[in-house]
Amino acid sequence: MHCMYRQIHPPTGIEHCVYAHFFSWEEKNLIIAGVNQLHVYRLNSEPERVRPDGQLVTEEVTTEKKTRLECLASYSLHGNIQSLAAVKLVGASRDVLLLSFLDAKLSVVEYDPSTHDLKTCSLHQFEEPELKGGHSSNIHLPMIRADPDGRCAGMLIYGTHLVVLPFRKDVLLDDLDAHTGLAGKSPIMSSYTIDLKKMDGKIFNILDFQFLHGYFEPTVFILYEPLATWAGRVAVRTDTCCIVAISLNIQQKVHPIIWSQTSLPYDCFSVAAVPKPIGGVLIFAVNSLLYLNQSVPPFGVSLNSIAEASSQFPLKVQENVQFTLDCARYEFISSDRLVVSLKGGELYVLTLVVDGMRCVREFYFDRAASSVLTTCMCLCSEGYLFLGSRLGNSLLLKYVEKSSGTIIESDEKPAGVPSKKRRLEGHEQLASDVSEIENVDELEVYGVIDNQPGTLISSYSFEVCDNIWNIAPCGHVAMGEPAFLSEEYSSHLDPDLELVTTSGHGKNGALSVLQHSIRPQVVTTFSLSGCIDMWTVYSGTDPDEENPEGKSSNPEKMLLEGHSFLVLSKRDSSMVLQTGKEINELDHSGFSTQTSTVYVDNIGDKQYILQVTPASMRLLEGIKQIQHIPVDLGSSIQSCSVCDPYVVLMGAEGQMMIFVLKDDTLIGGARLTASKTSIPQKPRIVAVTTYKDFSGMFTSETPKSANTVTKIEQIKPAEKAPLFTPGDIDDEDELLYGDTSILNTSDKKANEEEAQEKNCMPKSKEIKVTSWLLISRENGQLEFYSIPEFKLVYTIKSFPLGQRTLVDSGPQFDTSKPGTLPEKQPSTAGEMPLVKEIQMFGLGHNKSRPYLMARVDEDLLIYEVFPRMPTAGDNLPTGDCLRIRFKKVAHSLILREKHLQAKKKEDEEEPPDENIPPDHIQQLRYFEDISGYSGVFICGPYPHWLFMTSKGSLRIHPMGIDGWITCFAPFNNVNCPKGFLYFNRKSDLCICVLPTHVTYDAPWPIRKVPLRCTPHLITYHNESKLYAVVTSIEESTNKFPRVMSDDREWDYVERPDRFIYPLMSKYTVQLFTPSTWEVIPDTRYDCEDWEHVTCLENAQLKSEGTISGLKGFVTMGTAYCMGEDVVARGRIIILDVIEVVPEPGLPLTKNKIKVVYDKEQKGPVSAISYLNGLLVTAIGQKIYIWSLKDDDLSGVAFIDSLIYIHSLRIIKSIIIAADVLKSIALYRFQEDLRVLSFVSRDIKALESYAAEFMVDGEALNFVVSDRNKNVVILGYLPEMRESYAGSRLIRRADFNVGSHINTMFRVRCKLEDPSTKTKNAAAVENKHVTYFATLDGSIGYLLPIPEKVFRRQQMLQSSMISQLPSPAGLNPKAYSAFKSSRTDSSNPLRNILDGELCWKYLYLSTMEKTEVAKKIGTTVDQIIEDLMEFDRLTAHF
Repeated sequence: MHCMYRQIHPPTGIEHCVYAHFFSWEEKNLIIAGVNQLHVYRLNSEPERVRPDGQLVTEEVTTEKKTRLECLASYSLHGNIQSLAAVKLVGASRDVLLLSFLDAKLSVVEYDPSTHDLKTCSLHQFEEPELKGGHSSNIHLPMIRADPDGRCAGMLIYGTHLVVLPFRKDVLLDDLDAHTGLAGKSPIMSSYTIDLKKMDGKIFNILDFQFLHGYFEPTVFILYEPLATWAGRVAVRTDTCCIVAISLNIQQKVHPIIWSQTSLPYDCFSVAAVPKPIGGVLIFAVNSLLYLNQSVPPFGVSLNSIAEASSQFPLKVQENVQFTLDCARYEFISSDRLVVSLKGGELYVLTLVVDGMRCVREFYFDRAASSVLTTCMCLCSEGYLFLGSRLGNSLLLKYVEKSSGTIIESDEKPAGVPSKKRRLEGHEQLASDVSEIENVDELEVYGVIDNQPGTLISSYSFEVCDNIWNIAPCGHVAMGEPAFLSEEYSSHLDPDLELVTTSGHGKNGALSVLQHSIRPQVVTTFSLSGCIDMWTVYSGTDPDEENPEGKSSNPEKMLLEGHSFLVLSKRDSSMVLQTGKEINELDHSGFSTQTSTVYVDNIGDKQYILQVTPASMRLLEGIKQIQHIPVDLGSSIQSCSVCDPYVVLMGAEGQMMIFVLKDDTLIGGARLTASKTSIPQKPRIVAVTTYKDFSGMFTSETPKSANTVTKIEQIKPAEKAPLFTPGDIDDEDELLYGDTSILNTSDKKANEEEAQEKNCMPKSKEIKVTSWLLISRENGQLEFYSIPEFKLVYTIKSFPLGQRTLVDSGPQFDTSKPGTLPEKQPSTAGEMPLVKEIQMFGLGHNKSRPYLMARVDEDLLIYEVFPRMPTAGDNLPTGDCLRIRFKKVAHSLILREKHLQAKKKEDEEEPPDENIPPDHIQQLRYFEDISGYSGVFICGPYPHWLFMTSKGSLRIHPMGIDGWITCFAPFNNVNCPKGFLYFNRKSDLCICVLPTHVTYDAPWPIRKVPLRCTPHLITYHNESKLYAVVTSIEESTNKFPRVMSDDREWDYVERPDRFIYPLMSKYTVQLFTPSTWEVIPDTRYDCEDWEHVTCLENAQLKSEGTISGLKGFVTMGTAYCMGEDVVARGRIIILDVIEVVPEPGLPLTKNKIKVVYDKEQKGPVSAISYLNGLLVTAIGQKIYIWSLKDDDLSGVAFIDSLIYIHSLRIIKSIIIAADVLKSIALYRFQEDLRVLSFVSRDIKALESYAAEFMVDGEALNFVVSDRNKNVVILGYLPEMRESYAGSRLIRRADFNVGSHINTMFRVRCKLEDPSTKTKNAAAVENKHVTYFATLDGSIGYLLPIPEKVFRRQQMLQSSMISQLPSPAGLNPKAYSAFKSSRTDSSNPLRNILDGELCWKYLYLSTMEKTEVAKKIGTTVDQIIEDLMEFDRLTAHF
C-alpha cells in the first residue's frame, strides 16, 4: 500500500500573535502563528492613491482612513508552533522570534534581509530522558515567556523544569557599530535548566508563569497547585493553589525564592504581570479575580456566588458583575487597564483603581463590546487590538476611549456604595463634551501631578477594521452540487462538486462553502474558428472636446461606458467588433483587417488606439486612422509592449525598436516618432516588456546614513520604500519621512519610547511613478533599463535557471562592452532554458507590490521584489544599480500540457491543431477590476487566475472547467459589467463574469454563511438538492433529571442571584438551499431537552415509490445525555423531504419535512449508515441492521461490538466500524443469509477520530485518524502470517498530519484532464482519492499510487530534505513520523509520502532539479509528470 499525502488548503486557525519589529526598527509588524504557519502582517492605513487603471488619485481623500491588515510574508515550518515570543537582542537590527515546539525544542529565528526569508539564529533542545522523569509520553506544552526588560527568556518544559535563556547586555545601545564590536560573541548566552521540583516548596503541577515588571533582577512568578482538587471535592479540600516568585541571578546561576503565598482559590488558571508603575500580578480564577503584590496585602473580588461557596480566601463582592473567567484572554492597553475577552466573546475593559500608595483597591469592569471567541490577543500600535481565533474569523479592532469623566478619589467613602453611583454617572455623562476632560486625562495617565491621586474611569468603543478568514474547525464536510453552474459546463464526465464544511462554534458558527477552482458565470458564447489572440480597447473622444478639464474627466467617463472595440486576430487576418448594447462587426474602419494583429492597446491617456501588425503600426482616434507607420525590423514584428507614451516593438529574430507618442502642435493631434536608444541588440533579445512602478522600490539612491539617530528612513520591506531619483531633491525630506518620528536606536526613558512606538504605523507618502524596460537575452541575461534615459540599471545573469533569489550581477557583465564577456559564453547558451515571455506587474494595494513573471520553457517563474538595503558588510557595487532583489515565489503550479504516448505523437505531427496559438502569444494577461479584483490571468493548457487585493496575499486559483484557454481579455460592457472574454480549444468565444457571492481573496474561493449557533453535522440530500444541517444553541437551565426514576422527571433548583447556571444544548436540524443559503421555512425539527444528535446521514433506504427502488431519507441518531445516574437511551429519527405546492411569492416553500419514524431505542444511537437499502445503526454496544417498511423499522441482523462505535462506513456489504478507543473493526453482511459477521479488527489500541475506505482498483484498504494527529492505513491480508488467518488487520502505512482529522470523504479520481481532450487511463476509473478536513481548517488528500512511482518519489522526498534549508531547524521526517502516546514495540511503516516536500521540487532552480533527478536516476520531466498526474487526478471541487 503506497500513497501520497498532500495538504491542498492551508490551516486557517490562529493560535498565537505578537506585535514586534520583524523587518526593522522603523516599523512594527503583527506576527501570527497557527499550526505550522507563520504570517507577518502590517497595519496599513494608506488610502487608495492609485486607481486600478493606473491613474493617480490627486484630490485629497477626506473620508475616514480604514486600517487594514496587509500580509507581507508567510512561512511554513515542519513543526507545530506551541508558543511564540519576540525579543530585542543587543546590537540587532530587528527583533528575533522565539518559537517552541514539542516536546522541548526552542528555535530562535529572525528575518534575513538578503533573501527575504527566515534565518535560524540558534537552536536549543532539551529532550533528555532525565528531564522527562521516566514518562514515555508528554502532555505538557513548552511555554515561552520573555522578561519585559529583555534580560532573558524562560521556557517551561515537561511541566517541571524551567529553561533560562539569558541574553547579553554588555554593549550600550548607543553604539551604532554594535554588530562589529560583537563579532566574536553571540547575543544569546548558554542556557541552563532549573528543576522546580527540587526547590523548597516542591513546585509542580504548574498552571502558569510570568516574568514580573520592575525588579532589579529577572523575576519569575509561578502559579502552581501542589495538591490538586476538583469541583466535586471542594467540600473537603479547597484553596489549593500557591504562588512563588523566584529571582534569577543569571551570572551565578542561583535562584532564591523571594516571595510565596499559599491557599489561593482552587480554580486559578492564569497570571498577568501588571506593568509599572503599579507592578504586581493579577491572578485569574474561574470565579474570582485577585491582585497580589509583594509588599501589600492581597485584594480579590468574587465574580459570582460560586466563588464565595468554594473558597475561604477573603473576596470582596464585585457589584453589577456576574460571569466566569474560564477560557478568558487578556491584554494590557495601558498600565492600569486591560481588555478581557470571555469565553462567549464578550469584551470587557478592566480598570485597576489605585490609591495614593499605588495599591490596587478596586476593579472596575466596563462591558465594551461583543466579539469573536478569542484564542490570542495582542495590542497593535496605539488604538488597535488584534483578536486571533481558532473558532471564528480573526479580527483587527480599533478602540476609542469615551471618557465618562468620573475620577475616583483615593479618600472616597467606603467601597461598595460608590461603584453603583459611578456606574450611573458614567451613563449620564457618556455624551458629555470630551474636550474638558482631555487635559486631566493626560495628567492622569502619565501621573505628573501628585495632588490628584485618583483613577479616571473610561468606557471604550470598539469597531472592526479588518478580518482574516478562517474555516476552522472543520468538524464535518458534505459534498454537494453547486447551485449555479452555467450549462456550457455541464457536459463533463466528472461530477462537479463543491464542499460545505461546518465552521466555528457558538455565535461564530457558520457554514463555509468552498470551491477550489473558479467557475465563471457565462453570459453568452459564440463560435469563431481560428482566432489566436484578442484585445479590448476604449474609444478615444471627439477631437473638438480637447479642453484640459475635459481631458482629466474622460477616463472615468470611458470606464463607465465600457470597452468600445474588440479586436480579434487570426493567423492571416483580423476582425474588429464594435461592442455596445450589442456586438457588431465593423466593415470600414481605420483598423487593418487584411493581416493578423500583433497588439492593440490604448495609448496617450486612453485618448488613442494603437494597432500593431506584423509589418506596420497604426494610430487611431476612435475608428479614424490618424497615422500609419510601416516598420521594417528585418523580420516581422512579434511582440509589443506599451508604457504610455513609449511603445517597444520586438521582431521575430530579436530586433527591437522604441517609439514615443508626442503631441503634434501643427496638426493638433499626436503622432508616434522613433526614439534612438543605445541598447545593444546582441546577444539576441528573446523577450521584452515594460513596467510602470508605483511602489517607489525601484531606485538607486541609498538612504541617508543611519547615523542620523533622530530620523531613520522609513524603509518598509516588501512595500513602498519612499526613495527618489536624482531628478527631484527639493521635497526629499517630506518624501522620505513624511512627518514621522520613529523609534531611535538609543535607549531613552521608557515613556518617551512608548510615545514614539505609537508612531510605528507607517504614514502615507507621495507616490512617484517611474517606468522601466526589461530585456531578456538568449544568453540568459535579464536587463533593466530606465525609461526615458534607457540606462542599464540592473543585470541578472542566467535568469531562466530560476534561482531562489535574484541579485544584481553588476555592470561588470555589461554586454555592450566587448571583451568583458566570460570565455565560456557560447556553451552556456545551449543549456539555457528558453524565455518565452516576461511580464512585470504592480499588484496589491496602490500597486505597491511588484511581481516579475516569466514563462520559461513550459514552466512559470514568479518573483516578488523586495528592497535590499546595503549593510556595512556588503561590497555592493555602487553607482546606479537598483536597490532591490527578487525572491522566487513557491507556487507549485504545473501548467504543462499532458503528453500522450509517443507513438500517437508521430501521426499528429502533420496537421497541427489550428486552435493552439503560436507560442509567442502573450499568455500572462494582466487585468484590472474584473468584479472588483485585479491580478493576472494565466492562459494555456491549465489556466489559472492570480489575484492580489489590498490584503497583500497572492492567491492562485485554477480554472480547469473549460479546458485549454488560448487567449483572454477583460471586458467591461453594459450587458457584462466588469466581465471578461476568453477562447477555449473548441474555438468558442465565451463572455463571462466572475460570480461575486464568493470571496476570492482566500486560499480557496469561499462563501461563509453565518449561523450564529454551533453547527455539528451536515449532509447533502440528492433528490431535493438541499442540505440538512444539525445545529445547537446553549441555554442556561435550572432543571436537572431526577435520579433513580425511569420516567423522565425533572427537579428544579433555585440559587442566589449571582449564581451561574449550567448550560444545556438544544439541538435542531434544518434544511438549507444552496442557491441562496437561506433556511427553508417550516423545515425545522427540534430535539428534546438533553438530547444530543450524534450522527446524520442521507440514507438510501428501500422504497416502493421510486424507479430505482431506493429513496434518500435524512436519518439522525440521538442520545440523551443526563449524567451518569440516568440510563442512557437514544432515538432513531427518519425524516422524508417531500415536495408540496409552494406558497405564492415564496419559492423556497416547495419542500417540507415529514417525520417517518422517531422511536426510542434501548441505548444511545451513536452511528448511522445504510447498506443495500437497509439501515445500519450502532446502538450501545451492538450494531443493528434494520429494514424500513410501512414507516416502521424491523430488525434484520445484529452483532456485539466494542466499546462505543462513533462512525460506520460501508462499501457494498463490507462495514468498518470505528471505535472510540479500540481502533477499527471489519464486519460483513450476507443478505441472502441475513447474517452480520465479524471479519477482522486492528488489535492495537487507537483513539480513532474518523475512518474511511481507500479504494485502489481491486485493492481495498482502510484509513483511520486518531487523537495523536496520525493517519494509519490498515489492510485485510489473510495470507500473511501476522494476520492470524485474517482475524487481525495489518498496518500498511502511517503518517502524522499535525492536525486532528475529524471528517473524511472519497471521490473517484478525475477522469478528464483540462489540458487534453482525451480521458485518463482506464486504471483510474476505479481508483478513489480520499480527502479529509482538519480541526485547524486545512484540507488534504491521500491518493494511492503504484509502487514504481512511489519508489521514485520516495527518493525524491529524501533528497529534498537535504536540498532545501528547513526553517527554524526542524526535521521534516520527525514532523511526519507516527506519534504514539505509549511506547510501541513495532516499527513505523512510513509508506506515505509527504506531498509538501515532493512539490518543493518545482521550487528548485534548473541546475538543482537536474542534479536531484540524476541522483535518483530519472529525468526532470519524469518527476514533474508524476507530480502533474497526482495534481490532475485530484483536481476536484
